[in-house]
This record gives sequence, C-alpha cells and structure tokens, in this order.
Amino acid sequence: MVYNTDMSQSVALIFGGEGKVKIMRLFIFNPGVIFTAAEVSKRAKISSSAARRELANLLKAGLVKKGVKGYVLDRSYSYLTAIGNFLVDASPLSEKEIVKKISSTGNVKLVLIAGVFLHNPDSRVDILVVGDHIKQGKLLSVISFIEAELGKELRYAVFETHDFQYRLGIYDKLIRDILESQHEKILNKLGLPKNSMDKGLLTSSIKQVIHSA
Repeated sequence: MVYNTDMSQSVALIFGGEGKVKIMRLFIFNPGVIFTAAEVSKRAKISSSAARRELANLLKAGLVKKGVKGYVLDRSYSYLTAIGNFLVDASPLSEKEIVKKISSTGNVKLVLIAGVFLHNPDSRVDILVVGDHIKQGKLLSVISFIEAELGKELRYAVFETHDFQYRLGIYDKLIRDILESQHEKILNKLGLPKNSMDKGLLTSSIKQVIHSA
C-alpha cells in the first residue's frame, strides 16, 4: 500500500480540521462504543474545549448521537459507509513516518503492518515489531500516538530478534498466522520474503533466517 504523506493535511482541510477528523475516526472505527467528552479528548489527544466543540458539530450533522452515558456513532447516518471507506483509505500516517517513529524505540529490524492498515479486521495483529533493546515505554508512547491518529486501538506484538527467530524455527502458530495472512513489511532487515503468504516461500525463508542467525 502506498501512502500519501500529505494525506493528513488534505483530509483535515476537507473536513474542517485535524481534531474533527480524529474524532470521526474514533467513532467510525469503534462502532457501538460510548465515549464521554473527556474520553474523546484523551483518545484524540486534543483539548477538552476542542473535543466538546467538534462533538457538538458532529451531533448536529447526525454522525453521532448523545445518550445518558456519552456519545456513540449513529449507524443510521446516511453517508456512514462512504465516509468510513474514505477515512480507511486516507491514512494519516505514511509508512516512512511509522517506521521512523518505531525505529526510534530501539534496534528495530522488522516492522510489519496488517489488520486496520489493510482493511483486514480478521488479522491477529495490526503491527508486528521485531528488534533488540526496545524501550517499552517509548514504544507504548509511539503506539499511543499512532492510535490517536488512526482513531482506533491497535493490536500489536513485539519480539526480540532471537525470540522471533526461535518462534520461526518451531513454526509458532501466532507468527505463522501473521506471516501467512495479508500484511506488508515496511521495514525488513531480517531478509524475510516480500510475499510471506506463499507457504513454500515462507518455509524456505525460515531456514535461511535461522541459519544466518
């Protein structure tokens, strides 16, 4: 998948601001979840006043509805499917940005994206990170930032290189499920094949990675 690095600014201009876009993503990608104004502010990483203002606008537009416990997506909104598809395709972050931020957390050797990034809700993870000396606190901060931009909590897995290689060697189910499902390796210093969904190619690659370890 190719991301447009100017996509975030373009979408913000179309919809009237980054804060509104973040809130729209939050509700559209979490249908059925009720959020208070404070929770919206925290999840979207915008001020409380901005959150209340944009919620009022989205309430007036009909995208969300308000109940006793908070706000929730109005699934009967006429243009919900069209807007949802557009926001999925209009990723706010480029692959380079994701790699740069995750690489700042340690000696990262593999970054794989799947799930929400590729329209595949059945994927085991959205992000897989492999590397050494990864600072967990910093990685959590990076994941939190990406979640705020996307408007959705991410399923992610992190492995040290030797642990990942060991799991490859024993045909660990989680690793095989990830590599044999739709995904993209946006950083690959381990020499894994681009198309790991090919089981024969994956098996051959596992042997090469283990022997080179």
